Amino acid sequence: MLSVTPDLVLLGNLLVDDVVYADGTTRMGVPGGAMLYSSLAARLWDATTGCASVQGDDYPQTMLDELRARGVLLEGVRKLGRNGIRTWLMYEGDLRRVIHRLGCPSHEEVSPAPDDIPLDWRRARAFHLAPMPMATQLQLVRAIRAWESPESPAFISLDPYILVTPDTLAAWRELLQHVDAFFPSEDEMLLPGAHDDPVGTLAQLAGGKLRYVFSKRGAAGGVVYDTHDQRLHDWPAITPAAELEPTGAGDAFMAGFVTATLEGLPIDAALKRAAVTAGFAISGQGPEGLLRATREKAERLLAGWAQLEEEA
Repeated sequence: MLSVTPDLVLLGNLLVDDVVYADGTTRMGVPGGAMLYSSLAARLWDATTGCASVQGDDYPQTMLDELRARGVLLEGVRKLGRNGIRTWLMYEGDLRRVIHRLGCPSHEEVSPAPDDIPLDWRRARAFHLAPMPMATQLQLVRAIRAWESPESPAFISLDPYILVTPDTLAAWRELLQHVDAFFPSEDEMLLPGAHDDPVGTLAQLAGGKLRYVFSKRGAAGGVVYDTHDQRLHDWPAITPAAELEPTGAGDAFMAGFVTATLEGLPIDAALKRAAVTAGFAISGQGPEGLLRATREKAERLLAGWAQLEEEA
């Protein structure tokens, strides 16, 4: 069988979630993890996508079969040989808390290592690191930078595992100097002034290769600071008629932005694609919204957005 080098390699976790909503309703034992949502979102835009992760024995094989049927490459998924991490995913108003259930492996044990990335994947144009312990993320980023060609460096993006605070700022700057895009949400970006002075606040993270620093604000849209031109760009949220669940919205947003960037789209177009993709993620429970999504539907939403801007 011929091996394929993906456009985008996703690195992160496959988790089983027990979801508790603010009204007390629950969904137990559902497949989750950033790898599920980001790979579905990337495939929505026809990007060749590979996942590097660790599969616990309790992760539903049917969901991995669904990803494979949609063209997601899974040669980078290693079997753990026992149950993986199961989380309580708890929603309280606009906030979400993730609590690992007792008796699970450590987060490091269920996170991919550089050796889990197939050799042919190491020439990929882009890599995204989902939330994992910072030492794991730093090890992966350094390996990717060592593999890349100086003539065609990889685009690396990253989601945070620990909060961005004055106490963690130095550690974040060490990691982010090797990264092109950083995707924290507003409740993860806790530097003073993050809301009132986003330019001054987000610029504190600039250095090295880092170009895009996001502050995602859920239903309120968000802002991104481009360190190259020192400009702040914003985007409105696209909320579906029936918002069912925000799980996976950030992963989908990232995939929309990164795939657009790989296609050479300007930042405003990339942000629109990202917002549309996130809208699919919140239009169903768990991954249902992304499983129903098609590129045709997504393109119609983008065309409608463009028409509204012209009329305005």
